[in-house]
Amino acid sequence: MDIGLQAFFAALPIILAGILLVGLRVSAKKAMPLVYIATVAVAFVVWEVSFNRVLASTVQGLLITVAVLWIIFGAILLLNTLKYSGAIAVIRQGFNNVSADRRVQVIIIAWLFGSFIEGASGFGTPAAIAAPLLVAIGFPAMAAVMVGMMIQSTPVSFGAVGTPILIGINKGLDSEGIGLTLQTMGSSWDEYLSVITSQVAITHAIVGTFIPLFMVVMLTRFFGENKSWSEGLSILPFAIFAGIAFTIPYALTGVYLGAEFPSLIGALVGLPIVTFAAKKGFLIPKNTWDFAPKEKWPVSWVSKFEFKLDELSSKVPMSLTKAWIPYVLVAAILVLTRVSDEAKAFVKSWVIPFKDILGEGLGYSITPLYLPGGILVFVVLITYFLHGMKVKEIGAAVSESSKVMLGAGFVLIFTIPLVRILINSGINDSGFDSMPVAMANFVASSVGEIYPLFAPMVGALGAFIAGSNTVSNMMLAQYQFGVADALGISTAFMVALQAVGAAAGNMIAIHNVVAASATVGLLDQEGETLRRTIIPTIYYCLLAGIIGLIGMYSLHLVDPLIK
Repeated sequence: MDIGLQAFFAALPIILAGILLVGLRVSAKKAMPLVYIATVAVAFVVWEVSFNRVLASTVQGLLITVAVLWIIFGAILLLNTLKYSGAIAVIRQGFNNVSADRRVQVIIIAWLFGSFIEGASGFGTPAAIAAPLLVAIGFPAMAAVMVGMMIQSTPVSFGAVGTPILIGINKGLDSEGIGLTLQTMGSSWDEYLSVITSQVAITHAIVGTFIPLFMVVMLTRFFGENKSWSEGLSILPFAIFAGIAFTIPYALTGVYLGAEFPSLIGALVGLPIVTFAAKKGFLIPKNTWDFAPKEKWPVSWVSKFEFKLDELSSKVPMSLTKAWIPYVLVAAILVLTRVSDEAKAFVKSWVIPFKDILGEGLGYSITPLYLPGGILVFVVLITYFLHGMKVKEIGAAVSESSKVMLGAGFVLIFTIPLVRILINSGINDSGFDSMPVAMANFVASSVGEIYPLFAPMVGALGAFIAGSNTVSNMMLAQYQFGVADALGISTAFMVALQAVGAAAGNMIAIHNVVAASATVGLLDQEGETLRRTIIPTIYYCLLAGIIGLIGMYSLHLVDPLIK
């Protein structure tokens, strides 16, 4: 079978998902079981993957689903706990005191606070934390999910303290073989990885500076009473200022300190600067923008959380600091357990391992305390005592959170297993590469020397399939390296473009959309979210690809493998 047909069959499940979710607007709970069946059919009939391997991949996917649901549960539980303690009412008023302008609020909460959470934790946690917070202060649930997904772009390559680079690239490339070659050229693997990290940081900084503006204009266009792009563009100076306040320290950290801290430091520097500027009205238009009254919102925008939030106010006087302590604790514990070797060892000591599932060499280990879900639940327990809650209040929070988690679980038990089947399809009787690599091979053979333009799109495709920058890098980094080597251009920059595109692809990863929607009690609207988040994803990949072409053929960027 030629490469074109391989790519077509490999893409069939993705095409089907796009038609059902985006084209026909079928809910994910109806669409994803069909897509799972289509994936299994392609794996059996075309790729000749064994039944045992398909079953093992499905089991592996279900185990990952448990971990994802644990994170979702923790995020929803924290929101509901703060709702019943009265802290959410205080937090909402606090943001109104910074600025009542929703455009400013979305930049501070989603772009800056969300980027900090991404840097500390990754794995979809920013949307799981920021989206419920936006709902809590009065955003439509669908708008909160949209901007929650857009957080998962610029900070993602250095999310979870650099995991997509330190694990994704390290595991995705033949580091031993490349390292030996580099030694003969007077270089080293560490130097090579440092070059990749720097180029990822700089490319993201250029493209990502405009993401706050994208967030705002899409908010005003799709959720404003006037459906206006111009109402978002009117805050352009402040949005660009907020972008630069994050991306400059972010890029400098990536170049000089490595992959662990760009997103963390970018947010820690940008958040106080931008918040102070907002309080002073710096670069903010005189008019205050807000959503239409809630009674005018379409039903599809709304979740049950929103109907209940206004019924709750702080039962006793609570300071803004006390209301925020739970979120501060979440951020602090996330950083501590990712940076401190002792703390990381402690939370990872309780592990539930599943090795060599059905003898296929596939495995997955669940670490309940290390996953953000464990940290979120721990903070909920602290909040119970800190905010002087009653048993019936925490009980109500647990009950509401469980119901929403179960709603998301039905979709994810099909979505994540089908992803694992795609990724694990490389071991088969047909002799084909895995399905994601087959699609990437077709793109490379079709476009030739202008391939750098498409390299970020290939990375995004991997993340769309896997729902993870790290996994996309593991699947496709060696492939991207090989294409660059064949074309005689910078392998380091090509791998960097892969990492940047894989970060952007998180904005359209289906199971991330489902997970984010679940945290605000909004399901069955995943297609609507994807129709919107595809816009910033195309922008991100296209501009990164143009930078790739310029870097490869005009600037001839440094590469330790090219002397």
